[in-house]
Amino acid sequence: MKGITANKEILGGKPIIKGTQTSVEFILELLASGVTEYAILLDYPHLKLEQVHDAISYYFEHKEMFDKKFREDQAIRIQLKKKYPSNLIDKCSI
Repeated sequence: MKGITANKEILGGKPIIKGTQTSVEFILELLASGVTEYAILLDYPHLKLEQVHDAISYYFEHKEMFDKKFREDQAIRIQLKKKYPSNLIDKCSI
């Protein structure tokens, strides 16, 4: 993929958009949360549409790797929630 690179010196070797420190994972998180490609360009004017598309293409070319990491991260979140439950809801109850 010409627009994506990985360098251990930048973000610990995560795939990033070449010439930036913007990770593919970050772009995917934005898109998954409902942010449109064009909203990304407005919020991050250093990016070009083709770079966002490169990040999306990179995901599909490495889908298994990203999906595995997502599952692992979800498992960690669940463990942390069990270990450190939030009392915020109790404190906010009327």
